[in-house]
Amino acid sequence: MHCASCVLTVEKAIKKVKNVKTANVNLATEKATIEHEENLDFNLVKKEVQKSGYDVMLQTEKFEHHDHAAMLKEKEIKDLKNKFFLGAILSVFILIGTYQDYVGLDFISKQSMFIILLLLTIPVQFYAGFMFHKIALNNLKHFNFDMNSLVSIGTNAAFVYSLFVIVFPGLFTGTTLKADVYFDTAAVIITLIILGRYLEAKARSRTSQAIKKLIGLQAKTATVIRNNKEFKIPIEEVKINDVLLIKPGEKIPTDGIVISGYSSIDESMITGESIPVEKTVKDIVIGGTINKNGVLKIKATKIGKDTMLSQIIKLVEEAQGSKAPIQRLADKIASIFVPIVVVISILTFLTWYFLGPEPAFNFALLNFVGVLIIACPCAMGLATPTAIMVGTGKGAESGILIKNAEALETAHKVNTIIFDKTGTLTKGKPEVTNVLAFNSFKEKDVLYYSAVAEKNSEHPLAEAIVNYTKKLKLKIPNATKFENIPGHGIKAKFRNKTILNGNRRLMKDYKINTLKYEDHLIKFEDEGKTAILIAVNKKIVGIIAIADTIKENSKEAIKQLHLLKKEVIMITGDNERTGKAIAKQLGINKVLANVLPHEKAIEVKKLQAKGRIVAFVGDGINDAPALAQANLGIAIGSGTDVALEAGSIVLVKNDIKDVVKSIKLSKYTLRKIKQNLFWAFFYNVLGIPIAAGILYPFSGYLLNPMIAAAAMAFSSVSVVSNSLLMKNYKL
Repeated sequence: MHCASCVLTVEKAIKKVKNVKTANVNLATEKATIEHEENLDFNLVKKEVQKSGYDVMLQTEKFEHHDHAAMLKEKEIKDLKNKFFLGAILSVFILIGTYQDYVGLDFISKQSMFIILLLLTIPVQFYAGFMFHKIALNNLKHFNFDMNSLVSIGTNAAFVYSLFVIVFPGLFTGTTLKADVYFDTAAVIITLIILGRYLEAKARSRTSQAIKKLIGLQAKTATVIRNNKEFKIPIEEVKINDVLLIKPGEKIPTDGIVISGYSSIDESMITGESIPVEKTVKDIVIGGTINKNGVLKIKATKIGKDTMLSQIIKLVEEAQGSKAPIQRLADKIASIFVPIVVVISILTFLTWYFLGPEPAFNFALLNFVGVLIIACPCAMGLATPTAIMVGTGKGAESGILIKNAEALETAHKVNTIIFDKTGTLTKGKPEVTNVLAFNSFKEKDVLYYSAVAEKNSEHPLAEAIVNYTKKLKLKIPNATKFENIPGHGIKAKFRNKTILNGNRRLMKDYKINTLKYEDHLIKFEDEGKTAILIAVNKKIVGIIAIADTIKENSKEAIKQLHLLKKEVIMITGDNERTGKAIAKQLGINKVLANVLPHEKAIEVKKLQAKGRIVAFVGDGINDAPALAQANLGIAIGSGTDVALEAGSIVLVKNDIKDVVKSIKLSKYTLRKIKQNLFWAFFYNVLGIPIAAGILYPFSGYLLNPMIAAAAMAFSSVSVVSNSLLMKNYKL
């Protein structure tokens, strides 16, 4: 399928089948969703779709994740590429032959050159262009007209007319018109339209990649304990209530509950939060996340399609499938324009045949062909893709990768922008932000003792303290004893000193009073920071505050979006206090806090239900469903592959200010597309009446088909030139 007309044709075909209630065909995913009563004959659905000129593959478990569909898409892309190169090579020779007098080939007679051009054009017209003629013929059977119809009618008119010139050279006797051929018109139009189709097919082929990336996150095997023995089994064989063993560095195979052990789990791929979550007995773990350090035994509680990762995969599929195909302005107008042109050309022929001067048939045929040639959709076909190509190229120069035309068209219409917090507005990596020293200790002493205790810990908070201490060029010796106290902190021995690093609960366990430091702790927590108390020999010596710091340009970007009258919302899995603290620093008024991964897409849907056009900006796997559900998904370049595949725009430089640039580039490009479409149709509106012979009764002037072809070519040149002017646009 190539346009909205294709979608309508397939939907009509499906709806003809008995017991079908509704049919929704999605252009982007090339999927049809059918609501039906019982006893629907799917083979009958397939036959009806095939009758309308398309093929259909019934989805089965084997092809559930589009492997076969992707293979067919690759074949289509390769086929289009080969046809384009064939058309391009032959078109060059055809153009040289057409203008033989200007390239030193005037020693070849006109009639001989016409035959050479005919032989060169046949493969382009009837091999490379076969798909246009096939679809046009099927459309004709069902009284549908689209861009394929116009391409087929226009190129066939030019080809058949040129063939008449060769076979019946006496056709022009009695007219003032010169015998000439227009094989170049047919060949060049088909080649250019195939190039557009090739670029479109390549962009659309990426729609299923997000799903494949998500599937790749699932563990392939699991270590199960049965009858006190360990077995490695495929993930498909895991049953509910199985006891699974997970060693450090391994993926957790499926959703479950910890029944033994303690460890830190990297859940960033699911939650987007950079700090690993400590897990002990009775805690829930998510399949696909990574066990960092300890050994865990878990009981499987969800398997297969019920796991959180599978639910995220399903959400991405649904969001991608629910998107309506873009209604390109050219296709909308073409659906009306094509039948009008066909009717005008037929009326032109009949008028000249019955009312024209002798030889009436010659005049009728030539004017009929003139109308079709000048109406050829070369400029219409170029209007959108040329502007899109230059616009996307301009974006790429500035580190903004725009993955499809829909994104470029949608960006400026967005009125609500949701930003994920971690890794998008913030750096996604904890850093030391404050160091306070008490009881005659200096800040360097606090950091030194804290780093000694944390040196052997793999926790990201420990890493932040150690890295910050190293930046100050302090050497960090090893502690003589090191003990990790789950959920509380660290206890270490160093040079006859006992060092405690941790939260209030750790200090309470060792009967250390923290009341006089409570104001400092609350202040840091209100700012969205994690506060760590440091005690040496049961005396509080300092507090270290650690936070996921805001990116340099985040605040400025939010300010610019507000100036563009866009509503800005921050979404986070953090608690409300932490979320609001970060939002306040950024100048964001609305915060959606405590939002679970699968709920982000739901929040987007809620806003869309209120009529908002929503952009979602994120980087994590947990963001993939929301990126796909939003009217516009903007992925941060440093984010996961899945976010990059699910997003329609990728910000390579990780600069949030590029969100603003994307919106401005979208507005500018759409203006260029509208200008291009105006020029594309201007020549048709002006040229079609002249080609039909409207001036002949008053001036005796008839439009030579060669002038019609030149007007069509000039229309194309003006469209391309207008698009190329975009290169001067400053982002």
